[in-house]
Amino acid sequence: MSEAQNDTSEQALTERGSNRSQRPTSQAFRAFIADGWGPRPDGLPERSPAADHAAERRAAIGAQFPTDRLVVPAGQLVTRNNDNDYRFRPHSAFAHLTGMGTDEEPDAVLVLHPLDAQAGGPDVPTHEAVLYFRPRAGRDTEEFYADSRYGELWVGVRPSLAEVAAQTGLRTEHIDSLTDALAKDAGQIQLRVVRSADAAVEAQVTAVREQSGLSAGADEADTALAEALSELRLRKDPYEIAQMREAVAATARGFEDIVRNLPRAVEHPRGERVLEGVFGARAREEGNGVGYETIAAAGNHANTLHWIINDGPVRPGQLVLIDAGVEVDSLYTADVTRTIPVDGVFTAAQRKVYEAVLEAADASFARAGQPGVIFRDLHAAAMEVLATRLAEWGMLPGTAEESLDPEGQYHRRWMVHGTSHHLGLDVHDCAQARREMYLDGELTPGMIFTIEPGLYFREDDLKVPEELRGMAVRIEDDILVHADGSVENLSAALPRRPDEIEAWMAGLRG
Repeated sequence: MSEAQNDTSEQALTERGSNRSQRPTSQAFRAFIADGWGPRPDGLPERSPAADHAAERRAAIGAQFPTDRLVVPAGQLVTRNNDNDYRFRPHSAFAHLTGMGTDEEPDAVLVLHPLDAQAGGPDVPTHEAVLYFRPRAGRDTEEFYADSRYGELWVGVRPSLAEVAAQTGLRTEHIDSLTDALAKDAGQIQLRVVRSADAAVEAQVTAVREQSGLSAGADEADTALAEALSELRLRKDPYEIAQMREAVAATARGFEDIVRNLPRAVEHPRGERVLEGVFGARAREEGNGVGYETIAAAGNHANTLHWIINDGPVRPGQLVLIDAGVEVDSLYTADVTRTIPVDGVFTAAQRKVYEAVLEAADASFARAGQPGVIFRDLHAAAMEVLATRLAEWGMLPGTAEESLDPEGQYHRRWMVHGTSHHLGLDVHDCAQARREMYLDGELTPGMIFTIEPGLYFREDDLKVPEELRGMAVRIEDDILVHADGSVENLSAALPRRPDEIEAWMAGLRG
């Protein structure tokens, strides 16, 4: 009997995964598994098309904090159950400043180290950017075959320091050197960290601050960095705009898949999930996945704004609301909603509600193209239309004007969400930007945002005419502001008008 088989000592809880894996530990095995492998492929990867744009973004954020050390973690792997992790997605600020996407690179940390600001003129860089991450281990290490989270035989070949440097244009270092790098010149350099991305890195920064006496004002320092990083994404550069076009185009193909599969959804007891799955397949085939949990809501379920359970039937005669977006490999996501008749033809009541929402969307779009418009004006334009229509239908306790007054707002019973939000790496992008930069900010070239009014008439709402109860309509498009101030509907390839929707559905379903 071997020593391992004869071991009767108490086994630590953290070591009990070996009960399943039963990995060999002999020196003979270690020598054997490390031997006899072919050479690694020669050459380095091409420089990412995002690299130069990411460098410009780093320069922009560095210029705002020229004497501070900026710490931007990618984030950690998150346990899904027991020893299985969720698919990794890096923090959006990390992706924005490095140009990395998909599942690159868990546990990595981008650090912008301040340079001597007195050494040169205004064109001299303020920081040196260094990417700290865990490169692949050698084949002669235990990690290579025994580490189910990072080992090459378990999760594939991890990149080398040189490969990531070639891809990103960044100087790269092993993650083990991060602690010393953060502590360098402690007491002389302010540290700012992106919080809630990586608890371990945040703890390291806190420890350095405490040891160097720089804890005072840490909350304010980190908040200012979060705001600046969020506001940096308010205007998209040409690379980002191209990625958004790809995401929207793939999303449109996903909506076509949904229409083709409506008959199958009607036959299935959980037809909503059929539609969710169809779109999810497209998102994985053409991108990284969905940019957020798909809403596939038939009938009254669409009156739950974030209905993502998607376990209900899809019945003839209903409307089905699909709110979905493909996230491409660069992590930019579309966000599109269409409300379509299951039968392919709107009833008179459905068309009445749909056309009111469409009119509101068109009004918001028209307002977006006017000079000097601020973001909150988009919502106001849509609300003016919806309040007018609801008043005409006898659903308000007074006039549309009375409802639009801040002390009224009765129409918001049936439209409780906002009409627009910024869009990009996050489906609700730039969310940490200051009010004066977001809600009260003027529309400027490079901004991408949604326009998505809706009307939601729950089946138990007795203030709604009976023929409209249980019905919900939302129309959502992704809008780009051009250099001349004009606006483009990036998702215009998907029909929006009732007659066009009916013709589109008939064509797809043969």
